[in-house]
Amino acid sequence: MRKALISIVVLSVAVQLASAERKTAPKTPPRVEVVFVLDTTGSMGGLIAGAKAKIWSIANQIVLGKPKPVVHMGLVGYRDKGDAYVTKTFALTDNIDQIYTDLMKFRASGGGDGPENVNQALYDAVHKLKWSKDRKTLKIIYLVGDFPPHNEYKDVPTYDKTAKAAIEKGIYINTILCGRNAQARKVWQEIARAAEGTFLAIAQSGGVTEVPTPYDTELGKLNAELTRTVVVYGDQATQERNAKLNAGAAEYSSSIQAKRAVFAGSSGISATGDLLDAVRDKRVDLSKLKDDELPKNMRKMTPGERTKYIASQQAKRNEIIKKIKDLSAKRATHIKKELSKTKGSKAGFDHKVVETLKRQAARKDIRYEK
Repeated sequence: MRKALISIVVLSVAVQLASAERKTAPKTPPRVEVVFVLDTTGSMGGLIAGAKAKIWSIANQIVLGKPKPVVHMGLVGYRDKGDAYVTKTFALTDNIDQIYTDLMKFRASGGGDGPENVNQALYDAVHKLKWSKDRKTLKIIYLVGDFPPHNEYKDVPTYDKTAKAAIEKGIYINTILCGRNAQARKVWQEIARAAEGTFLAIAQSGGVTEVPTPYDTELGKLNAELTRTVVVYGDQATQERNAKLNAGAAEYSSSIQAKRAVFAGSSGISATGDLLDAVRDKRVDLSKLKDDELPKNMRKMTPGERTKYIASQQAKRNEIIKKIKDLSAKRATHIKKELSKTKGSKAGFDHKVVETLKRQAARKDIRYEK
């Protein structure tokens, strides 16, 4: 009897401990994947410029979801046969510095104010990019352009077939029409319906409203300070690539640096491939890294010195992030006040993207404040 009682008690304690572990175990954050398919012909100069100006702000809005999502972005630029290129694809990545760098390579040129190779661009976005296979991931394409596709081209499936393939993969396609081309409007609406997305129309220029603030300069300086706390790690090629991106981030314009700083404060991500973030999030055990996976200045340190160095860098960063968050709140208040005076601010590319994504995120139980 006594043995049976002891067994019951032991079993009860084991069940309670297992339950406690389940409750305290960190949940995997939701994932959001967004690919922008952009017409990069000559008529799209205003939109391309607006996208470059707003990509950090868009990313910052996406990470404000609850639960906070991990954001991956990709790009497909398209023109037409006979232009410098038909499509240019850039893989999905959580490295927003990489996305910004890739976006900066786009120049509005070519085209002839007529149909473009929309079908190839959509096909590449759906089939050539490496999307998550997890059905819980929110996967969205934004097709942005001003002219319809060449349906007479027979070397690639037409948009209706690709839209069907997209929704079978769990990818929603939202279409954003720039300008007033009637045929493009019809096609854009068909694509959005077929891929359970939303059709949106904006001005040919993109309608982006930029609001300079008195806090941008200081936020830019804080961004530069933040990049100096980053500790790159990994194999040699990874360290070199991320160090180059990090150095470039310290050279952005004042406005872009301010937006990058705001993103870092909101997302908790200072740079992709950063050892401080990896140690903080327990994705990496510092004691198990090989010497050649560390930056040169850490290789001759003892294990204890390495731990102290990372802690010191993290303490510096915490102070910087605290200042960034304070200025970010003031900056957001200033922008909101200024935009309230601008009737067209809600008709721009960036606003349409964020508002659409917020609605569709609810399908994956990611919520945003209104």
